[in-house]
Parts: sequence; C-alpha cells; structure tokens
Amino acid sequence: QVWQIRLDVHLLNHDGNITDAASIAGIVALCHFRRPDVSVQGEEVTVYTPEERDPVPLSIHHMPICVSFAFFHQGTYLLVDPSEREERVMDGLLVIAMNKHREICTIQSSGVVMLVQDQILRCSKITAVKVAEITELIQKALENDHKARKEGGKFGFAESIPNQRITAFKMESAAVDTNNVEEQAGEIIAKADPPSEVFASPVLHTPGTAQIGEGIENSWGDLEESEKEEAAEEEGESEAAAFECQKTETEDTSMMRETKKDEPILLSDSEEEDVVILEPQEVPRKTR
Repeated sequence: QVWQIRLDVHLLNHDGNITDAASIAGIVALCHFRRPDVSVQGEEVTVYTPEERDPVPLSIHHMPICVSFAFFHQGTYLLVDPSEREERVMDGLLVIAMNKHREICTIQSSGVVMLVQDQILRCSKITAVKVAEITELIQKALENDHKARKEGGKFGFAESIPNQRITAFKMESAAVDTNNVEEQAGEIIAKADPPSEVFASPVLHTPGTAQIGEGIENSWGDLEESEKEEAAEEEGESEAAAFECQKTETEDTSMMRETKKDEPILLSDSEEEDVVILEPQEVPRKTR
C-alpha cells in the first residue's frame, strides 16, 4: 500500500515566468507537507491520527528547481526570469530544471529561436548558481517555519492571510511614458556587452518548437563505408528502375502508333484535321 499525493497550483497573480514560480511553490509544498504515521505488523496496517503520533515528512531526496531564460535577437541576448511584458516580445524560451548537485532534471525549449551548444552550456552554468541560491532560501524558510511552529507562533502563509498580504493584489494605475521607446531600446542594446562569439542567423521556415535551421557547418563528418555502400546500392536501384520505366513508356508509345485499318476515323466539319479514336488498351503500371 502506498500514499497518493496530488499537488494543485492556483495562480493568484501572474506577472510572468509562472513556470519558475510554480516549481518553487510545488517543491516547497511537498517539503512542508506531513503525512500520518503508519505501522505495519504482518498484514495489519495502522494509520495513526495526529493526536496519537506526530505526522512525518515525505522522503524527498532532492529539489529540482526551474530557471527560465528569455532570448532576444535570435539568441544574441538572454534574460533570466522574464516578466509578463518581456515574454510578449521574446523570440524563444529555455527552461532548465536542476538540483543543487548540478544534476539536470529536464530541459524545455520553445519559440522560434534556434540555440547552439555554447548558449545552452552558458545557461546551464547560470542555472547552477541560481538553483544554489533558491535552494538555500527554501531551506531557511522551512527552518523558520519549523521553529515558529515549535514556539506556537504563525509563519508564512498562515501569518499572511489575516494581513491580506497574499490574497489582496491591488496596484494603483500609473502613467507610462511611451515616447522615444525605440531610441531608448537602441541605446540599451548598444551599451550592452556583445556576445563572445557571433553565430550564423538560422533560417526558420515555420514558427514552432524545436526548429531546425540552415547555415551552420555540418559536424557529423564523412559517411561510414557501410553507409557509402548502401547509398551506392540505392542509387543503382534507382537508375535501374528509371531505365525500366523509360522502356515501358517506349513500348506503350509504339503500341499506340500501330493502328488497324478497320478502326473508325472521325472527320471534323472543316475536314482540316483527322481525329483518330483508338480502342482502350491496357497499359502496364509503372513500378519502381
């Protein structure tokens, strides 16, 4: 027998990068959760209430934390933790989930930008630093919560509800100056440090996920001997099939030219052209 746990995430305020926020909230909820204690004697299973025994935490071996990267100008510039407005204008998004042991748990790429190896390695190094910082913050928050509960106080979500620090998200409207936005953006890009290496711009035929670009040098090398032999055999078979197909077409043409004397001939009204009606004949199918 096993426990079944379901984790639901409810969004209270979405201002961008919901993947990272949801991953942190989910892993913290699982670390904070306590299940009832259980004892097993033979085939008899006893589940104890919180009054009988203190609930026990789950067995969590590591914390996978997601870190998102937004890319602009075909991957020339990257941004960590994009906001909602930045997500609207980004070319692509890369999400890397990693634990504090530098073990990559998952990678997800989306958008119309193609990434090369150096860009992914750069993002993975940044992810390792961010994951170490976030994991330390999570552990400190859990320790503070445990300490506050032992002292009989409230900490975290339970403390925030009466003060309406979580449930009330109201922001006063503020005027935004949109004059000379393009010039300001150009100045910011000009001041930014250029990438260490300039990559060829990929050619994307259709927008979507995991696009394949053109223009990057092939790194697979020459074909193996066995592959060369297979390619030569396929080319020989193609030439033989094409020759048979041409031969069949020649035979069909010669058969159509041979007409019998008793075949009907229809004369047009102007008697300038003769139209010959041939009997339907079976033409062998062209096979390759």
